[in-house]
Amino acid sequence: QVQLVESGGGLVQAGGSLRLSCAASGGTFSNYAMGWFRQAPGKEREFVAAISRSGGQRYYADSVKGRFLISRDNAKNTVSLQMMSLKPEDTAVYYCAASTSTGRAMTNTGPSVVDNWGKGTLVTVSS
Repeated sequence: QVQLVESGGGLVQAGGSLRLSCAASGGTFSNYAMGWFRQAPGKEREFVAAISRSGGQRYYADSVKGRFLISRDNAKNTVSLQMMSLKPEDTAVYYCAASTSTGRAMTNTGPSVVDNWGKGTLVTVSS
């Protein structure tokens, strides 16, 4: 199984940008569709973005479309989430996710198709 470690969270003002990274180890990275989910206090974990094994297809939640960009580097076993025009409602713990299913499945089905989770990184957007 692949192990995932997130980095890059922190405190940012509304309108600012932040880049999250996720390093994978212990598995064949290119065998996994990768994604990002987030969970705000008192809310369920929700899908944010996903990317296919090759990186050719990207999927986004409507709430982040046009502001966030997911990318991956299969040579370095990393996946990143560039977040721009951040809003206070983006405040949450962000989790890196790996799935042997597809990026589209993560979009449509959510956390149930995720095989491996990182421990999460906190993003706080102040108003």
